[in-house]
Amino acid sequence: MTVEKASLSDIDSLTDLRMGYLREDSGFSDEREAALIRERLPEYFRAHLNRDLFAYLIRRDGIAAACAFLLVIEKPMSPSFPNGKTGTVLNVYTLPPFRRRGYARRIMEALLEDAGEMELSRVDLKATEDGYPLYRSVGFTDGSPKYRSMSRTVMRRDPSGI
Repeated sequence: MTVEKASLSDIDSLTDLRMGYLREDSGFSDEREAALIRERLPEYFRAHLNRDLFAYLIRRDGIAAACAFLLVIEKPMSPSFPNGKTGTVLNVYTLPPFRRRGYARRIMEALLEDAGEMELSRVDLKATEDGYPLYRSVGFTDGSPKYRSMSRTVMRRDPSGI
């Protein structure tokens, strides 16, 4: 099984995989929201792919069967990230017919190898209950109890402004 870095020719596959992930992870409030996201994703991928977003794919029978994204961010240095470069893993997803074959593990291993070559100080992710054992097995540790992950929505839910 070979892990490939996605290129601009993979934008349709990346869009399909992202939409599959989003449907399973959180769903959409309505189909207009899904259509708008599907419409805007290719533009995002064209602007960021292989610049600050790296996408990893495994293909089977000509189909992009599994993926993961590595978003690279540079921020002010700290003892936790001495060179300021960190990564965030997003969208680890395998199409249902291809699950339980080790694809996500292989992608994560390739992604982490590249993160080392990019000299990222650290790589973060948020794990679901299903993904937690995999991430632990490839070296991720639980976050510090000193900080709690928090977020706040600042944009209207309907990104079209309607």
